[in-house]
Amino acid sequence: MPAPLRPRLALLPVLLLALAAWCGPFAPAAAGAVPPEKCPRMVAQRPPVRLAALDPGWARHAEAAADRMVRLTFVGHASFLIESPEGVTIVTDYNDYVRPNLVPQVATMNHAHDTHYTDHPDPEVEHVLRGWNPDGGPARHELTLQDVWIRNVPTNIRRGSATEYGGNSIFVFEVAGLCIAHLGHLHHLLTPDHLEALGRIDVVLAPVDGSYTLDLEGMVETLKAINAPLVIPMHYFSAWGLERFLPRLGKEYEVRRSDGPVVVLSRETLPKAPTLLVLPGR
Repeated sequence: MPAPLRPRLALLPVLLLALAAWCGPFAPAAAGAVPPEKCPRMVAQRPPVRLAALDPGWARHAEAAADRMVRLTFVGHASFLIESPEGVTIVTDYNDYVRPNLVPQVATMNHAHDTHYTDHPDPEVEHVLRGWNPDGGPARHELTLQDVWIRNVPTNIRRGSATEYGGNSIFVFEVAGLCIAHLGHLHHLLTPDHLEALGRIDVVLAPVDGSYTLDLEGMVETLKAINAPLVIPMHYFSAWGLERFLPRLGKEYEVRRSDGPVVVLSRETLPKAPTLLVLPGR
């Protein structure tokens, strides 16, 4: 099987949320200098922005800024394909049913249901990160791969009337200066310790079914506590289920809908006001 594709970020008919100014890229630390801080210790600085659709001017801007842009594809259910500027490929909640048409370098999983993990990942996957520890106790991951830094924050899941402690992980991906959090199969509210471990999150991928995962009111409370400028819903089972969730965040969240499953993101494209972006699955 050929090695995972490492395409340059293509300009697709996707939604770009354009930011007027940003806090600057990360530069390699000089000798003796303090190294760049990772997501947990970074302070969010969100200057005023405007929202704009892709046009030829923005296309030229995007081509010039491709080294700091991330391509995010909603594959379906709870699986996203994340592609970094250097071509690192990651699939979240990798399973036997919903997969992209390439073999990723990194697969993250969670343990709630078999639509969120597999016992038989493709042998070509270089890094399989399980959100639970098969030997017991919480899973602990910290992986740097080219221009991507990945870590996890363990949470619990229900097992009937019991609890599987550490059965789920929120995976955080730092890439191109963005901090992207995938909540996995979250079953409970986050504690202050969870929120501190997450730190600043720019984009949160949130399960919004309201039953198998956290109830809708709990998910709303969780998303407001995380306070990411961009929320992308996942893990809903019908258009009706999605529409039940969208109004719950109130007027402070603007709802945007994309025509396709792909969005290209960067620090420049973070929205000023909290925004819900709906990506249709592939």
